[in-house]
Amino acid sequence: MQNGEIVVTGASGALGSGVVQALAKSGRRVIAVDRDEQRAQKLFGGIAGCRVLSFDIGSAESWSASLGDSTIAGAVLVAGTWKGGKRLFETGADAHWSTVMSANLETVRISLQALLARMVLAKSGSIVAVGSRTALRPWDGAKSAAYTASKAAVVALVQACAAEVLQDGVRVNAVLPSTIDTPANREAMPKHDPAQWVSVESLAGVIGFLLSDAARDISGAAIPVYGRDGV
Repeated sequence: MQNGEIVVTGASGALGSGVVQALAKSGRRVIAVDRDEQRAQKLFGGIAGCRVLSFDIGSAESWSASLGDSTIAGAVLVAGTWKGGKRLFETGADAHWSTVMSANLETVRISLQALLARMVLAKSGSIVAVGSRTALRPWDGAKSAAYTASKAAVVALVQACAAEVLQDGVRVNAVLPSTIDTPANREAMPKHDPAQWVSVESLAGVIGFLLSDAARDISGAAIPVYGRDGV
């Protein structure tokens, strides 16, 4: 369904904006979804084939009302958060558990429910969720157990849903980046070499491929995108 639109959640973030721009540059029509409508309009208002929507992606009703009768060809579920810094048993470590699970897992669950219902009816569509390398290497998630658990659950959810809709002509995959080269990560980790990290452009390219007809035989995959940041 190349003629439909591609939904990108978390669109105004570093990765989300890179994905929106890459998809638009390739000729795809994009719906940039972000809670900060003003920022999203500033980023994407001048991009041909891109429109901005602002709604709560954690609400099934908001998905239905906002998309209306739009024809959706695909989606990239970028929205999420990271909280960490303490071991699980330490005081305060669980303060952000609900926030992280809601932002990283529940939004994916509700987004999948809203989007897959449309795509199954259309017998076409492709969704890419953004996981993390820690989903496969949870020991790398020390002092960020909530984030690690949420991303592992996202991958499991993606793969279960992929099996559910495979015969309906709908594909669901995940990408598992290591550290992404963003301004926020450079500021947080000034002693690390960002040349070893995953570039936004590279990750957006992998996502674009998974959305394309060239990846029509790929579903239920969890694609490692590690750059030179170890294996």
